[in-house]
Amino acid sequence: MDPMSDVLTLLNVRSAFTSRFEGGGRWALRFPSYRHVKIGAVVAGTCRVAVEGGPALWLSAGDCYLLTGGRPYRVASDPEAEPEDGHAVYLRAPDIRNVRYGTAASDAERTVIVGGSITLDETTAALLLDCLPPVARIPVDSPAARTLRPVLRMLADETAAEPLGAAVMIEHLTQILFIQALRAHLAGAEHVPGWLGALRDPRIGTALTLMHQQATRRWTVAGLAVEVGMSRSSFAERFKALVGIPPLDYLLHWRIRSAAETLRAGDRTVASVAAEWGYTSESAFSNAFKRVTGQPPARYRTLKPPPPAAPPLYG
Repeated sequence: MDPMSDVLTLLNVRSAFTSRFEGGGRWALRFPSYRHVKIGAVVAGTCRVAVEGGPALWLSAGDCYLLTGGRPYRVASDPEAEPEDGHAVYLRAPDIRNVRYGTAASDAERTVIVGGSITLDETTAALLLDCLPPVARIPVDSPAARTLRPVLRMLADETAAEPLGAAVMIEHLTQILFIQALRAHLAGAEHVPGWLGALRDPRIGTALTLMHQQATRRWTVAGLAVEVGMSRSSFAERFKALVGIPPLDYLLHWRIRSAAETLRAGDRTVASVAAEWGYTSESAFSNAFKRVTGQPPARYRTLKPPPPAAPPLYG
């Protein structure tokens, strides 16, 4: 698989909660802090999304947004309106997945938002979250946003009518929307840090793909440089500038994070996992594992993993 697919698989991406919100007239809602990712899209009307201590975004129909900083935030049709507790609004709604709030005199005063929460594996969430800004907008008129439109139409239809099988469809569509939004953000943002942004660089992106596809190969910096047509020094310098760490450090972390997932997922011996990930001795693997995770592999497997983020009951 490609590096993004590898990381998203390791992160065990799940949509925890998806809802449709219809707001009429002047309204504003405030929401508390959250874990991992919030994703939303404006189906009709306009609204303002403002993150506490961060930027505010005006969104129009077709625009999508990502929230990843975990900070409290507000969503409003009018930023001057007194905000109400969004959690309370959702809890008192007859249907928490299809919430209507306020009164609209016409469709022009109506805002429809489809939004959801994305949960990630707690032990590896930083792999992705460190590459994303606290808030990002994917405008409807951006070239990459055209792939979002059919997903948005399907989400709007599923959340509005809730036909048979809607719950499963909505869950999968929300995950698709998230991946499409990541692609659009990667294509449109001026700067994306870390490995995610480095995928845009033809040579460094190729090197990352090679390291993921052939993770057990005994790579050297010189060997990777040859594969992508660069000198050793130029490759090492550019890789560290874009990814944030040297090439072989990245490869070490990727191997160990992948091995850690294998250890937690089953009852295989440490030696067999070490061999799978290219280590000729269990002791070499154990030393590398402890360097990355802070724990020897045998103990890491028995430690209780952090509890998953609780699914929120609001948009």
